[in-house]
Amino acid sequence: MFLAHWIVNWLLGALALWLVAQIIPGIQVRSFGTAMLATVMIALVDITIGPILRFIAFPITFLTLGLFRLVLNALLLKLASMFTPGFRIDGFLNALLGSLVLTILDIVLHRLAWATL
Repeated sequence: MFLAHWIVNWLLGALALWLVAQIIPGIQVRSFGTAMLATVMIALVDITIGPILRFIAFPITFLTLGLFRLVLNALLLKLASMFTPGFRIDGFLNALLGSLVLTILDIVLHRLAWATL
């Protein structure tokens, strides 16, 4: 059961990323397979580098009432795109917008999927 849950979450994350690429012109994902690979890379970057950046940026995140977390997520998304062939983000503003839309889509897709299962 745990493996099935993990696979569904992975596929939903890849679908959210693919949809973001369809919505935002500055983000390109070559195929759904690329979106699946990019989702793994995003998770790896978030697990390895994310905690370090969040720790360093905690004071400014606190002062901005958490809004700086959007900037950190955009940086991590842009970094993941640098390591994934077929996944490209043109500019930081597209990464920022993509991060915001990706978060919203991911939440909506997960709620829809788990409400129906």
